[in-house]
Amino acid sequence: MNDVRVFNFAAGPSQLPLEVLEEASKELINYKGSGQSVMEMSHRSKEFEEILNDAEKNLRSLLFIGDNYRIVFLQGGGTLQFSMVPLNLLRKSKKADYVVTGSWSKKAFSEAEKYGDALVVASSEKDNFTWIPKLKREDFRADADYVHITHNNTIYGTRFSEIPDTGDIPLVADMSSSILSQEIDVSKFGLIYAGAQKNIGPSGVTIAIIREDIIGHAPDTCPTYLDYKIHVDNNSLYNTPPCFGIYIAGEVFKLLLKRGGVKAMEEINQEKASLLYRAIEASSLYTCPVNEEDRSLMNVVFVTGSEALDKKFVSEAKAQGMINLGGHRSIGGMRASIYNAMPMEGVKALVDFMDKFEKANK
Repeated sequence: MNDVRVFNFAAGPSQLPLEVLEEASKELINYKGSGQSVMEMSHRSKEFEEILNDAEKNLRSLLFIGDNYRIVFLQGGGTLQFSMVPLNLLRKSKKADYVVTGSWSKKAFSEAEKYGDALVVASSEKDNFTWIPKLKREDFRADADYVHITHNNTIYGTRFSEIPDTGDIPLVADMSSSILSQEIDVSKFGLIYAGAQKNIGPSGVTIAIIREDIIGHAPDTCPTYLDYKIHVDNNSLYNTPPCFGIYIAGEVFKLLLKRGGVKAMEEINQEKASLLYRAIEASSLYTCPVNEEDRSLMNVVFVTGSEALDKKFVSEAKAQGMINLGGHRSIGGMRASIYNAMPMEGVKALVDFMDKFEKANK
């Protein structure tokens, strides 16, 4: 049995901080003397209430979330949010503007079309989503109920380096693969949602950060579970939540605060990404197809130009303890997801392997 941990470059579920896993393993059977695992305890118990409240408090501290925002822990992944957003926010004109920068934003737009007048105001699809559209306030319909963006695109390795100015129109952002990786001004958004399985915790938890003025406007026909107000009013306990996932997320929040918060993580993430992009740029074998100013800090994509060589790279890297480096099935190549939990040592190991592989395959 292999007891050596690998460097896991998966896009999600992704590598978790070893420190959190070790602490969770100690508490797995008996959480803080309660005689039970978090996986077994009632979500109505005082023990879990403390876990939930601490997780919310620490997330507020990490992102400097104002009192006019509510936080809910949900299920269904970012994908369920594709439906919840239009169901809750299409309230006046029934118009929603979408910026399509990859597969996930395209799917989000398709869901919105079912409920109202959804419009793609900008897209980079014609160039295989290798860049991010630059947007001005006048690019959006003045009477739109909201504007939706996907902040970071895991498949294509792009991100919004600048947040679009939408004026008084609520801006909704899918931050599943970028939340807690860089500083953001939450007050610029009406709603932020994020699946946990990339930068926060295990799959099964979805976090929504919702400005109070856009809560409570779902139509009577909205399914009960899909109404944000239900979850806000019940403090994320309308039904049994993903208790263990929330516990792990809370432990990650504590660790990030101990390490200096999001600002400190952004500095490390910039360093990791720069190291990897520099190696690609200095190479005569690897190329990154993404427009330089739009390159993701979290998901670095690159290719050799040969599908067979790409596959060989992924296979040999795995043998060296670096797994899940294959690009998404829709575009191929390689993708190194370097979320918060990926240590600098992992990126350095990858860069070293890239150099050796290039020399061996000239």
